Amino acid sequence: MAKRSKRYEEALKLVDKSKAYDSQEAVKLVKETSKANFDETVEAAFRLGVDPKKADQQIRGAMVLPHGTGKSQRVLVFAKGDKAKEAEAAGADFVGEQDLINQINQGWFEFDVVVATPDMMAEVGKLGRVLGPKGLMPNPKTGTVTFDVEKAVNEIKAGKVEYRVDKAGNIHVPIGKVSFENDKLVENFTAITETLMKAKPQAAKGTYMRNASVASTMGPGVRVDISSFKS
Repeated sequence: MAKRSKRYEEALKLVDKSKAYDSQEAVKLVKETSKANFDETVEAAFRLGVDPKKADQQIRGAMVLPHGTGKSQRVLVFAKGDKAKEAEAAGADFVGEQDLINQINQGWFEFDVVVATPDMMAEVGKLGRVLGPKGLMPNPKTGTVTFDVEKAVNEIKAGKVEYRVDKAGNIHVPIGKVSFENDKLVENFTAITETLMKAKPQAAKGTYMRNASVASTMGPGVRVDISSFKS
C-alpha cells in the first residue's frame, strides 16, 4: 500500500468513515480537507449494482452539468465543408480531416474531446487503437458523433461530462473545482446522481445505487447519503 502524506492523514481525521453525510455537509468537508496549493478538481464516485459484463447493464452517456466543471475543454472536430465552418464558428479549437488524422497518428494529443460527423467516421474509426485507450473515441451515445456540431461544441464548452461504468461497476465524474461555491457543487452532484438513477437498466437486480462519495484530487473520499435519491 502506498504511503500517505502527513497532509492527507491530517485531512482524513476530519472525515468520519462510518458516516454518510448529506450533500451539503459532504461538499463542505471536501473543501476543508483540500490542502493542495492548486485548485483541485472535485470528483463524484458511484458504486452501482450492475454487471458491466452484460450488454444490457452497461451504462454510458453524457450530460451538461448546471455549473460546468471549471475546466476549459479543448475540442477537436473531424468535419468537412459547411460542417467544418460550423465547428469553427462554434468555437472548436481544432477542425480538420486527414490532416488531423495524420497528426494524431504521429503522436499529437493536444486536445480533450473529439467530435466527428458521421460521414467522417470511416476514417476516424482507424484511430480507434490510439484514441480508444485514452477515452477519446467519438461515440453516438455521448453525442460526439453528430452532424449537429454546433450543439456538440457548445455543450462541451458549457461543461458537458461523460460517464461510463467500469469493470467493477463504478462511475467517476468531475463535478467542479474546490473554488466553486458549495451550492454549485451540490447542484452538479445532484444533477449527475439523478441522471444515473434514470439510467438504471431494467435488467439490474437488487440495490442499484449502492453508495456515492465526493473527493478532491488530493483529498480523502467523503461518503454521501443518497437515500433521498433512491426514494
